[in-house]
Amino acid sequence: MQKVSFQLYSARNFQPFSDVFRLVSEAGYSQVEGYGALYAALDGAAIAATKADLDRNGLAMPTAHFGIDMLENEPDRVLEIARTLGIKAIYCPYLMPEDRPTDAGGWRAFGERLQKASAPYRKAGLDFGWHNHDFEFAALADGSFPQDHIFAGGPDLSWEADIAWIVRGGADPVAWIKKYADRITSVHVKDIAPAGQNADEDGWADVGHGTLPWGELMNVLSGTKAKYFIVEHDNPKDLKRLAERSIATIKAF
Repeated sequence: MQKVSFQLYSARNFQPFSDVFRLVSEAGYSQVEGYGALYAALDGAAIAATKADLDRNGLAMPTAHFGIDMLENEPDRVLEIARTLGIKAIYCPYLMPEDRPTDAGGWRAFGERLQKASAPYRKAGLDFGWHNHDFEFAALADGSFPQDHIFAGGPDLSWEADIAWIVRGGADPVAWIKKYADRITSVHVKDIAPAGQNADEDGWADVGHGTLPWGELMNVLSGTKAKYFIVEHDNPKDLKRLAERSIATIKAF
């Protein structure tokens, strides 16, 4: 098992980040994953201060999410943030519903767009890929899937596989992991509560306290290129509980 990371989006409602860094470090994490709101409004000095705060808590940030607009329009700033924070892998995390294509050609074109956007980052030696949600696994009118078309249009894209979102998309995670094993460089490790439970947490659960067979999934993921395993919960009501129970589950594998 690689070092376990923690997606800071999970902690967006538990500010400030200085307290979050301390909490996840004390829970046993040595890595965190950044996301847009963490650094979007910060200047260079504030980014450097964030790096110092991470260092004080024994945390690294090898992976991060950046929105498509920032990746395309502010590559120099993204690269400076990556250099300052020590980021090694960048993942584009989302596409707003109104911006999503509706056919195979549109999704392939989006993959081509990501491929083009990746150029300055790959040139700088960074991994660059796509982070899925559920919509990539909804069949199009012709029966094909957006996820396939994204990768067809972006032959060099890595994949940060969010397993729980694959399941919520109605797809078989094992089949998709095996299909793109050579693309997967990072994994979001999260869980789905049993039907009707955890409604106040949008139906998500701490890792190992939901319905996903994580023991089996980890065995399958061992056949991929995944280097980073990142705990996430989209709407936890208790951050300490999430951090501690999830890492305990993962370390038991």
